[in-house]
Amino acid sequence: MGIIPTSQENSRTPSAEAQQLWAKILDTVRADHPTIVRLWFEDLWPQDLDSGSLRVRCNDEFQRDHMERQCGKAFNEAARLASGRLVHVQFLGPNGRAGPSTPPRSARQLAINPDNTFENFVMGPGNRLAHAAAQAVAEEPGKRYNPLFIHGDVGLGKTHLLQAICIRIMSQHPDWVIEYVSCDEFTSQFMEAVQAGRMSDFRHEFRQVDMLVIDDVHFLAKRDRTQEEFFHTFNALYQTNRQIVLSSDAPPEDIPDLEDRLVSRFKWGLVTAVEAPDYETRIAIVQTKARLRGIVLGEGVAEHVAACIDSNIRELEGAITNLQIRAAVDGRPVDLALARETIAAPQREDAQASATMQAVLDAAIAFYGVKLSDLQAKKKTRSIARPRQVVMYLARKHTRHSLEEIGGYLGGRDHTTVMHGAGKVAELITSDPSFAAEIERLEARIAGDARG
Repeated sequence: MGIIPTSQENSRTPSAEAQQLWAKILDTVRADHPTIVRLWFEDLWPQDLDSGSLRVRCNDEFQRDHMERQCGKAFNEAARLASGRLVHVQFLGPNGRAGPSTPPRSARQLAINPDNTFENFVMGPGNRLAHAAAQAVAEEPGKRYNPLFIHGDVGLGKTHLLQAICIRIMSQHPDWVIEYVSCDEFTSQFMEAVQAGRMSDFRHEFRQVDMLVIDDVHFLAKRDRTQEEFFHTFNALYQTNRQIVLSSDAPPEDIPDLEDRLVSRFKWGLVTAVEAPDYETRIAIVQTKARLRGIVLGEGVAEHVAACIDSNIRELEGAITNLQIRAAVDGRPVDLALARETIAAPQREDAQASATMQAVLDAAIAFYGVKLSDLQAKKKTRSIARPRQVVMYLARKHTRHSLEEIGGYLGGRDHTTVMHGAGKVAELITSDPSFAAEIERLEARIAGDARG
């Protein structure tokens, strides 16, 4: 794996035919395969058209590898449609070569998505420390936070940070050797090496690297022989100041059946968590993911998606894909109407959604000592605004009313105000235990009213 610094210099100016064909291919791909389109496709340029092959230059090797791996079939189909001939699209690196200048040490390394840069990572309260630590490692590998251990649930950005480190380091140190594999792949290669009697090759591959990056290291659990080998690999790299970066779904001490000596070593550097994004961060994530795809979002779309999906980033990205496909099929803009048709708020369980709006209002009025007229008025004082936002949150969670209907009960407020208010309460619940207990008492009161 290596990156050669970008150069826009070409020995030949692309012909008018090559430029025109490339423009038609891009238009065809946008129409027929909208979900693979990225904004940086505009930065690719045709080098030449020769013997039925259109050679297209990429800005770095990550882009070239991504185009070959994820987009090759779509672009070749588009080339045949656009030209009416059997034209093949060949993607080149910035050095003008079709393949890496130095073959990767492992053909089974994880692929790196060129979108997963630090610049495209959206920071929020739940990932700020992990982002800062990852950047520090990328700037001074082997010197700060070694190892770096990032943990969190699925789809919260761990892999993005790991790949951002790889991309940044390879841009600054193109001659470095980085081994980036999943824990399962490390285990598989280890077992194959044992069975084939090639342990010296295996150890050379993993111990003679400049940086080792292992995704999902929690899969070391209950694998005694692999843990033993990984322990020695870790020591060999650490003692020579080689950077180690690990991700897991749990902190080291919570990984079941992980040897104490590995738990201890994983804590030698920095252990940091990534948490579920809050409402404002989810809005920013939706906007960023859409921008990378060249999607223009109508007013309120990002807010609607962020309000409907509060679990993880992968589901947010999946929602954007659904919107993109629906818009392309129907020939419509990605506006709020389309978003409401495509992405609905998650269905609540009957037990949760059985409360009435009146029960929610009565509980909040009694608990906070406010009047209904206050909740419906335009007052923005904290003593009124907070109970109003709590009503928005509880109504979304425990009733079947739409955002517009909830806003109607609260003085005719629009759906974005309701989404924002409910999001603020959800954020406070995760950060303030006393407030979370307050909400629990309110929910118990609402549940009691629903039963009674």
